[in-house]
Amino acid sequence: MLRYLIRRLAWLVPMAVIISAVVFVAMRMIPVDPAELVIGPYATTEQRIMATQSLGLDKPIAEQYAIYLASVLHGNLGRSIKSGKEITALLAETVPNSLLLGGVALALAYLTAIPLGVIAAARQNSMIDQGAMTFALIGIAVPNFWLGLLLVMAFAVGLRWLPATGAGGISHLVLPAVTLGLQYTAIVARMTRSSVLEVLRQDFVRTLHAKGLRPGRIVYGHVLKNAVIPIISLAGLHIGGIIGGAVIVETIFAWPGVGQLLVNSILGRDYPVVQAVLTLLGIAVLLANVLADALYALADRRIRY
Repeated sequence: MLRYLIRRLAWLVPMAVIISAVVFVAMRMIPVDPAELVIGPYATTEQRIMATQSLGLDKPIAEQYAIYLASVLHGNLGRSIKSGKEITALLAETVPNSLLLGGVALALAYLTAIPLGVIAAARQNSMIDQGAMTFALIGIAVPNFWLGLLLVMAFAVGLRWLPATGAGGISHLVLPAVTLGLQYTAIVARMTRSSVLEVLRQDFVRTLHAKGLRPGRIVYGHVLKNAVIPIISLAGLHIGGIIGGAVIVETIFAWPGVGQLLVNSILGRDYPVVQAVLTLLGIAVLLANVLADALYALADRRIRY
């Protein structure tokens, strides 16, 4: 297992380089002159040339990328065109907020969905099962941007129980976390129900019933342990989805995370920041997949890499 993780982490290095190269080239293909963003549209030709040289845009793109990669390896991601701040400082301000929001959203989703799916499977075709699956269907169908607006109207504007925007205490986290996590709650609940039902039909479960074990012990002590692999698979995918969904949710609730930083940078044509954020998000998805593979082996000792 350790050797496998070392190999996977070693593979992350070339994959991260490829991601950064693709993003770097894509940013250079956008029909906007970064030098114009720095000096303004009414600058003289001499000023444009000087700005282009200062940004290194007069060099071949391969040489530009080599210089950029060397700077990244030294911890220098460049500066924001708009604010002039170091990009590392901007990420240091926003990444913890995004990790907090995404972590709470995933925790709410899985802590709610797994018990809900298990109960629905254990009481198949009952009112509880039908109610849980109806909730899951609604959760999948409702877009998170629309749900976020509904929650703001209900709990922030109407009842005035929770703040609508910004970051502060726990109360500021409730609405964005629920908005981000509800869709994943629905998906995980359906997957848990399906996986548990499949395990419940296996022969060893009938043997456990014949031995006189209590149904609760059978379900939570034996069945869920064997049904957890597909759920872990979803967790790896959901981390990537949380990253994408957070862009919308952070914008709706003005949550000061990486998603809002990305949106503001795109709108402001602050391409060095966009480049850094997109590369960071791509590497985060790679790390999520490695984490999911590690969890497979922890959940099922029969799995060997």
